[in-house]
Amino acid sequence: MKKLTLISTIGISMVLLASQMSAAPKYGMAGCGLGTLVMPAGNQIFVATTNGTSGSQTFGITTGTSNCKADGVAQKEHAREIYVHMNFDSLEQEMAAGKGEKLSNLATLFECKSGVRFNEVVKENYSRIFTEESKANPSLMLSNLHETLEKDQTVKNYCKI
Repeated sequence: MKKLTLISTIGISMVLLASQMSAAPKYGMAGCGLGTLVMPAGNQIFVATTNGTSGSQTFGITTGTSNCKADGVAQKEHAREIYVHMNFDSLEQEMAAGKGEKLSNLATLFECKSGVRFNEVVKENYSRIFTEESKANPSLMLSNLHETLEKDQTVKNYCKI
């Protein structure tokens, strides 16, 4: 039994390593993530389900792993969008307080050299970022956040908005 487990682990590791080494992204409409590594030519429903249940797609987009390319403005914006959707309630609370782990991670997604001013601006402008409409719409909240950050010269110098 131990031998079978070891052989299976080695086999899966080799498949994952081989797929990571290929230069071109090999994924379909389900996008990058663990599902594309485990089932490179698999049914997109199963790939999407694997990506969704494992949470690997968000991690892959953020870090540039799991067949996810982490370059380009659109890719970075997509990572922010996913992060905001997945952490919306926590972000609302942390933005009101001007501190917190999720808020720090969001500042990292904006590639802020220092999150201190980012947190201050978010707290000071909470009511502009979280309007009545945006409290039910993460995409609108992110758009409001962009507009707010664009107006602060210090944040513009320290972050990529």
